[in-house]
Amino acid sequence: MIHPITFPNLGLEFTISPVAFNLFGKDIYWYAIFIVSGILIALFLGKKDDGKYGLKWDTILDFIMIALVVGFICARIYYVVFRWDYYQNHLSEILQIWHGGIAIYGGILGALLTAYIYCKKKKISFLRLCDYCAPYLPLVQAIGRWGNFVNQEAYGAITNSFFKMGIYDVTSGGYIFVHPTFLYESLWNLLIFIVLMIWRKKDTKKGEIFYGYMFLYGVGRAVIEGLRSDSLYLFNFRISQILAIFFAIFFGILLLIERKKKKLLTKTEKYGKF
Repeated sequence: MIHPITFPNLGLEFTISPVAFNLFGKDIYWYAIFIVSGILIALFLGKKDDGKYGLKWDTILDFIMIALVVGFICARIYYVVFRWDYYQNHLSEILQIWHGGIAIYGGILGALLTAYIYCKKKKISFLRLCDYCAPYLPLVQAIGRWGNFVNQEAYGAITNSFFKMGIYDVTSGGYIFVHPTFLYESLWNLLIFIVLMIWRKKDTKKGEIFYGYMFLYGVGRAVIEGLRSDSLYLFNFRISQILAIFFAIFFGILLLIERKKKKLLTKTEKYGKF
């Protein structure tokens, strides 16, 4: 039975099956549709940047095709590892990714490793490749998070806030009202996308846009992860929140260093060397 998802303070109610439709006897899930749609939109927009930072679209596309495969595998591995208490007794479900269960940080780490190796092989700038792709990653995330909404997952703790979301709780046999953390993160990622697209129109140093993405996403995820009720844990710590805080601090420092270098260079050009 599919139970409605409600937003009582907004007067909204949705009854959506996780399965969008059946094609040749195979269920096609909304989860996959949202992720694939996000990727296709990002590819369409990214192609318009052909030549940016001296990088050809064919080079970027080749990298993306590899990174998508490695990223999805790593995202799934990350999730399974930190849910091993469950999967060790349900090994057959490890490959059932259509039921949900990928972790974005696993995907990011896998994509970065792929980018590093790819750039070494192609002899191109790792930071410029990351700058090229960085704005579109939060766009894919923003769209993909709606797959969590349909699956009724990635929600937060019980709340009575204005944006509370009502979902059916199997344990209690009734409705509970929780933080729609999928929505918080979707909106935050959309804002990051807009900020980075505006930012990259300026004269930026290598890595600046990439650092900006990692910093902004880290800040938002650190806050939102603290509201979630399904966090992945390492001992008693929310592993994704720890990583988010680390990334926010680390890349925030790198960003400040680059900004200071830029200001110093501007002053030197204006007043000349002493």
